[in-house]
Amino acid sequence: MITGWAAGWLLALIVGTIALDQGLGPVSNSLLIAAGLAGAPGVIALTPAWRATKGGRSVLLILWAAGGAGACAFAGGLSGPLAAWCLLPVAFATLLGMGPWMAQAAALTVLGVAVAALAQAAGLEPAAPAEPLRLYLSCYVLASLGLGLAVGLVRAGRVRPVVIDAGEARAGAAERLLLEQPHLLLALEDDGRVISAFGFAPRGVVHEVLLSQGLGGAVAVDDMSRLADALACALTTGQAETMLAPAGQTGRVLALSLRRAKDGRLFGMMRDATQQHAHETKLQEAKTAAEALNTGKSRFLANMSHELRTPLNSIMGFSDIMRARLFGPLPPKYAEYAELIHGSGQHLLDLINDLLDMSKIEAERFQLQVEMLDARDPVSAALRLMRVQADDAGVSLRATLPPDPLELEADPRAIKQIVLNLLSNALKFTPRGGQVTLTLAGQGEMLELSVADTGMGISPEDLKRLGRPYEQAGDAAQRAKGTGLGLSLVRGFAELHGGEMIIESTLGEGTSVLVRLPGLTRPDAEERPSAKVIAFSPFR
Repeated sequence: MITGWAAGWLLALIVGTIALDQGLGPVSNSLLIAAGLAGAPGVIALTPAWRATKGGRSVLLILWAAGGAGACAFAGGLSGPLAAWCLLPVAFATLLGMGPWMAQAAALTVLGVAVAALAQAAGLEPAAPAEPLRLYLSCYVLASLGLGLAVGLVRAGRVRPVVIDAGEARAGAAERLLLEQPHLLLALEDDGRVISAFGFAPRGVVHEVLLSQGLGGAVAVDDMSRLADALACALTTGQAETMLAPAGQTGRVLALSLRRAKDGRLFGMMRDATQQHAHETKLQEAKTAAEALNTGKSRFLANMSHELRTPLNSIMGFSDIMRARLFGPLPPKYAEYAELIHGSGQHLLDLINDLLDMSKIEAERFQLQVEMLDARDPVSAALRLMRVQADDAGVSLRATLPPDPLELEADPRAIKQIVLNLLSNALKFTPRGGQVTLTLAGQGEMLELSVADTGMGISPEDLKRLGRPYEQAGDAAQRAKGTGLGLSLVRGFAELHGGEMIIESTLGEGTSVLVRLPGLTRPDAEERPSAKVIAFSPFR
């Protein structure tokens, strides 16, 4: 509104000056100077410079007073035709909403009139223009001043003023929004003193205390250091968040958010966070209880798995003696039962070992036995163990291993277990006649182990869950083939080494699992022969 008023004033000034110059002859230099002085505040009001000045409206009011008094002085003083322009600050004050602005404008007008009167008495002012220019100038000045007053009065009648906490007399729509928003907005000094406060204060916080004593007066003594840290953090990093207890209030919590403006000033928002803090406390307690239950479950499973292995080893040992017929021949049916006992015991032992390893990983009790090894060795050992299973399943098992050693700092048992789990999983879910391919390679300091199959694939919904303990994919028949621990163990072993597991799959086409492990050291070599392909296939 100020810029529009200034633009209208400048337009009236320019049009009036041109009309007088063309109608009554050339305008004198003193009148041109007077017009320039009256228009200078309007030019400044059109630029954004006054908005960047603290108290910009007060500065403009002073400029209008100086411009009007100066124009009056260069046109014959108080007895000249431009004397009415001494009231320019009054017209501008109506635009600002009157009130205290009008009092300042009246004081500036009196001061301007006094200066013009003194200058005229001392004979320092130019002579007033002669008739008929004097008459036309008087009419023009009264018309322009009256129009400016009318615009200000119309706007003052439309805008309902609002008194704000910081001592401003009137406020516009934006200030009303600040006053009526539900939280307490603060403008602060860097030491926590409050310059102004807008909005509703949380219960127990008094505006007057904030304005007189600063944030320190509204915060409990025990939280003063926390408040100081938040202020320092906001000044250093540009923002800070903290929870504080209000002074004299027990069981209540205040949330304070601080931001630093580009000019270095601090702004804050304070709100009552008692319910939020209580809710977060309950969530944290529930999380701690759930973690404790999960840890207890993992420790129980670990202990039970350890206890189960002892009698199971005895069962397998006795069944192995029977299979080997160390004490003489057995009837065919008993020999068949001995084989079944041994096979079932081996399967149960594998499940218990997986469960024990998973429980240790979840309970953070699994200890890696890290050593420098050739990564090809545990991979080759696992391939040899899986050859019989691949032959029985009618699946072609192929492996691509590098010809040079892959020196890796890792746990050889964990590497072997990763390969066994990945191959076992791939063979289970690859139909007869399909293919499983293992690839081992080094990429910089990372070892990359990939197992890809041509099986049934995994749906996108199941793919999101895989890798978590006891999660399985597929229908009931497919889930009956495992316990859901294989991939979770692979992920757990990989993460214990600081690596990762990545699963990619297309339903109906196959699945690829990539395990990346750090710690690879590769010797320098000018040329490396191509990788060696090893095939374990029942179709030789």
